[in-house]
Amino acid sequence: MNWNSLLSSQRSGQKILAAEQYRSAFEQDYDRIIFSHPFRRLQDKTQVHPLPEQDFVHTRLTHSLEVSSVGRSLGKRVGEVILQRNPHLQGDFSLFDFGAIVAAASLTHDLGNPPFGHAGEDAISDFFAHQANGQYFKQKVEPEAWADLIKFEGNAQGFRILNKNKFGLKLTFATLGAFTKYPCTSYFPARDKTKRSQKKYGFFQTEMLRFAEVASALELGQVNAGAWKRHPLAFLVEAADDICYSIIDLEDGCSLGLVSYNDAKALFESVISKSKSKLGKLESIGSQAERIGYLRALAIADLMDECSALFLDHEKDILNGSFDQALCDECPANDSLKQIIKISIEKIYRARSVVEIEAAGHEVIPGLLDEFTQAGVHMMEQKISRKYGNLQKLLPPEITTNVKSNPGNYYLMLRDIVDFISGMTDRHAISLYRKIKGMSL
Repeated sequence: MNWNSLLSSQRSGQKILAAEQYRSAFEQDYDRIIFSHPFRRLQDKTQVHPLPEQDFVHTRLTHSLEVSSVGRSLGKRVGEVILQRNPHLQGDFSLFDFGAIVAAASLTHDLGNPPFGHAGEDAISDFFAHQANGQYFKQKVEPEAWADLIKFEGNAQGFRILNKNKFGLKLTFATLGAFTKYPCTSYFPARDKTKRSQKKYGFFQTEMLRFAEVASALELGQVNAGAWKRHPLAFLVEAADDICYSIIDLEDGCSLGLVSYNDAKALFESVISKSKSKLGKLESIGSQAERIGYLRALAIADLMDECSALFLDHEKDILNGSFDQALCDECPANDSLKQIIKISIEKIYRARSVVEIEAAGHEVIPGLLDEFTQAGVHMMEQKISRKYGNLQKLLPPEITTNVKSNPGNYYLMLRDIVDFISGMTDRHAISLYRKIKGMSL
């Protein structure tokens, strides 16, 4: 791989245009995402604590903004050194381009997550894999398509959202490449999960040709049928997310009283290395919340230093595809991060309030899928039913149009129905479920 191709400002179906005087193509990507409907919906989607009543607890929206901020800093740090190492790039690119690409991709990293977070992903998968009305479709679709349905993946859903013309995003190939942490399909028998880039999958069958187009322009290189090398900047997007969710989820847990201040303080201090000299200021800070915030800032700053240094140390290996691990898994603070995640699982992610709402999600999402996929079947098979006719009217008009335009294609119908339900906010999903079940009118 080479940086000239990896920093492509090409957009699908468009000519490469000259950059605006005051805004690069990658900054345009960021602005398009900020103003998009899918991004706006993140304000009411679960991060860790579903439907939070406290204003200091993170939603997917605030989390995505923070990941983007960290990603921008990582990109600029790495970009500055890469440009020094590759003087021929300096006429066309700046460190701000690296920062903008990582910031934009980071901003979208959770765009495909359904209501109720990872529990929602499992609920969608379980409907097709284990429930009778979901299993009905196994004989209606190809094995490759069935693999997409029985293992719903938010990353693949995000790539689908970014490439659906109705949202008009048309992001650059560089941003799309950096977004795709898992450049492979779900139907991939040769998957090697020791490689970070193959731990999950990054696009559905419906978007495989689009990703192949992106990968070709970026010259990522195909490692196997259905799998490509990872865009180098995807490592920084992943690191920004890993840093934020591990550190900031701990801060939220402390704010909610799920983790004691002393335990949180000790965990943060175990991560902090370069900034230890600044810890003397801690006791002069007034409130406990401000002290935790200060520790969080020091921890994030040190983790950014470690991850950017590690990336630069392994730049050649990343470019040739031989380095395929998460940066946070290899950085000096890895053992401390593992301990933070262990405590977070025990005391935060498995807190009663979280488990209760996740359990509700396993009822709500399959319930919606059950009703609306049957409505889709009635459209496909031209069955007459007042109930499912009413449900069809609740679907976005473009779904009805797509189903009628693709008779007999059950997979496309199911993809559209899953788009509809996975795109809902937590509250919308609950509200619609209650209404169609007759519990709330």
